[in-house]
Amino acid sequence: MDAVDAAAAAAAVDAVAELVDALPDGVVATAPDALEKYRFDWTHDARAGTPLAAVRAETAGHVQEVLRWASRHGIPVVPRGAGSGLSGGALAVDGAIVLSTERMRAVEIDTAARVAVVEPGALNVDVKRAASEYGLWYPPDPSSYEICSIGGNIATNAGGLCCVKYGVTTDYVLGLDVVLADGTLVTLGGSYVKDVAGLSLLKLFVGSEGTLGVVTRATLRLVPAPPPPATVVATFPSVAAAAAAVIELGRTLRASMVELMDQASVNSVEDFRPMGLDRDAGALLLIQCDAPGAARAEEVAVAVAACEVSGAKEVFATEDPEEGEMFVQARRLHFTALEARGAVLPEDVGVPVPRLPELLAAVEGIAQRHGVQIPMVAHAGDGNTHPAIIYTPGDDESERRARLAFDEVMAAAIALGGTITGEHGVGRLKAGSLEAQLGPDVMELNRRVKAALDPHGILNPGSFV
Repeated sequence: MDAVDAAAAAAAVDAVAELVDALPDGVVATAPDALEKYRFDWTHDARAGTPLAAVRAETAGHVQEVLRWASRHGIPVVPRGAGSGLSGGALAVDGAIVLSTERMRAVEIDTAARVAVVEPGALNVDVKRAASEYGLWYPPDPSSYEICSIGGNIATNAGGLCCVKYGVTTDYVLGLDVVLADGTLVTLGGSYVKDVAGLSLLKLFVGSEGTLGVVTRATLRLVPAPPPPATVVATFPSVAAAAAAVIELGRTLRASMVELMDQASVNSVEDFRPMGLDRDAGALLLIQCDAPGAARAEEVAVAVAACEVSGAKEVFATEDPEEGEMFVQARRLHFTALEARGAVLPEDVGVPVPRLPELLAAVEGIAQRHGVQIPMVAHAGDGNTHPAIIYTPGDDESERRARLAFDEVMAAAIALGGTITGEHGVGRLKAGSLEAQLGPDVMELNRRVKAALDPHGILNPGSFV
């Protein structure tokens, strides 16, 4: 280590000591074994750095203290929720601070305003359970809803299985408290539904992946709980036939769930936890309808007809909520099942629904060309797909081919008029492909917004913009 590096290291140590002194005991972690927990998100990407410290903030005041300190010292900050992200957006950076909101978990339900006032560390499932006690529902439902945090959901504008009918996180965010890079706390929106005062800054922060500020409180819109859904499960000889059924469905039906699993995904789940799925099917469609009263049966009839006319091998319908939930759980197990088979590069590309068959065919070709396995599930009703590229850990050649396939899948989605991410976010894994989708002018506009709110570039460097 030369003199310059030694001086920088000493300055960093002194700066961290200052931060430790400024916050209560136990809030700042610096021990190597403690920091290991905060290096990775669910991508387990080996390129994760080692932070100087991890701050487990307990109040908005703690978040303000950290960002004021970081601005003074020019030290980067990586905001982190539950660490369940799938785009590398919470991977630690060498020489940075990881700012975790995991301890900020308060949830309050206001039944009169029909909102939940939530701290960012609260899990998605915490909000659902709290709302359900009053007959209310928080619709955004990522497959990881039991372990992902509201802060992370807001950071990535998370969607989930029900978004085809009920929308994504931004549709339910009415208000935010956000701490900016310089430590300023701003309140945007509130418990009211309609608001056109000033620029729509509230929406700017939803999906910004911790690059513009750190959310410390959110006001979330709740809706009355829908009736139990009816479920339709259809198997098809190919993913192309299943995709054709999705397009047919979209012409006549607003289902509450339209999920696709290809054969590789079905078999991965069956290997991991046998659930009686048809291993021989080329693809499976899981459709749910939650219209009230007699309208639900009418929707089921439409869904069954759409599958049959598109060449389904078998179509099964049930009004039993528990039976339907069993199939939903099988779909949610997809990613966990794949992790048991090797390392996974998770994709999140989307296209206009009519182009879904072309995207599925393109992914199949990419898998064959690079000699990799790419099991596929999709929120098919809105064109958002999750190809998952599997490779052998520790095998450099296997990983090289997987990363080439990863980039080509994103390029294929862009070529079809789609997006490199529908709900997981750009993070660090996809940052290199963002300009290819947005174009140079829109990319520069993103950078200008970032520079206005974070002029020193300390918030989540290397992620997004």
